[in-house]
Amino acid sequence: MKRPKRLSASFVRTANVPGRYGDGRGGHGLSLLVKANTSGGFSKSFSQRLRIGGKPVMIGLGAYPVVTLARAREKALKNARLVEQGKDPRTGTVPTFEQAAEQVIALRREGWRGTGSETQWRAMLARYAFPLIGSKPVDKVDSADVLAILGPIWFTKAETARRLKQRLGAIMRWATVAGHRTAADPVAGIGEALPKQNGGKRHFASLPHSEVAGALARIGASSAWKATKLVLELQILTAVRPSEARLAGWQEIDLQGRLWTIPGERTKSGKPHRVPLSARAVEVLKQACELSGPGGLIFPAPSGRPISIATPSKLLKDLGIPAVAHGFRASFRSWAAEAGHSREVAEAALGHVVGGVEGSYQRSDLLDARRGLMEDWASTCSCEVS
Repeated sequence: MKRPKRLSASFVRTANVPGRYGDGRGGHGLSLLVKANTSGGFSKSFSQRLRIGGKPVMIGLGAYPVVTLARAREKALKNARLVEQGKDPRTGTVPTFEQAAEQVIALRREGWRGTGSETQWRAMLARYAFPLIGSKPVDKVDSADVLAILGPIWFTKAETARRLKQRLGAIMRWATVAGHRTAADPVAGIGEALPKQNGGKRHFASLPHSEVAGALARIGASSAWKATKLVLELQILTAVRPSEARLAGWQEIDLQGRLWTIPGERTKSGKPHRVPLSARAVEVLKQACELSGPGGLIFPAPSGRPISIATPSKLLKDLGIPAVAHGFRASFRSWAAEAGHSREVAEAALGHVVGGVEGSYQRSDLLDARRGLMEDWASTCSCEVS
């Protein structure tokens, strides 16, 4: 029997070869399953393949001839529309918390620079929220659920808890606006039940600048993946943010001009950031080229994908270095102040946007002045990664 490009009423009626036959493009995942009966003849049923919450699922639409092809197509279209609205055809019109989270991530994806934000959202929700409420209909999530998620880490991981609370709130607000919830936001009032966190804003753990060279020596002597060691060294030498180094591509690098231009979509300010490369930074990049070649990612993981956002800081932890990758920006800033470099040049090196009247008049990125600054910093960090 010739396999049709699309199903037809006559084909469904006469199909007599076991197998699954798709409804072609525009069929919304609809297919006909033909099975041979042990007693003779054939059984036929319709089903639909959809992606719900980022996962492929198969939904049964009924047996033929009780369900005709026309009726199966009606059901498939209805289900596809529900999924587009963030709903789950299997559980009615209300999505689970995990499915609602997928909708919020999809809405925010265009506004995020790079993949870091999406990776962080997914990792945090998968670790703390999904095990408890991932499969729960979003309209059934209540304050007790939120308290069960946040309570255990409210003090022990205060910054993580704060960010998680914000993300839970965003998902609940989306669910309300999308018409999936009528009850009060279970996150909004949770502060009444949780005690005030002490210590105010927490800063990234960092090293005194006098200890940076020693830290680089320990990193270089470790048995870690070489790309991980090199990306840490380049990040430290250039004082950029971890994600800016981790996701760097060779198209951003001008080795001859000793310049790295980070595009605006990957910077916190949304503007391109030019980074002067010290002699040692150029050497680090040349070593990286031996690993990755002169195209694509500069510092790939063994899988070829970007190094995980947690990998550099995990290496520091494993080596007993009391800092996180981002903290080396603070080490650089403290050194620049104590070494007598101007505030304007140091802030430009960090890619900070100067506000107010000063920012209105300061249009230059002080690239030439920053070249000397970064050479001096490289000398302070003078230690080769092997």
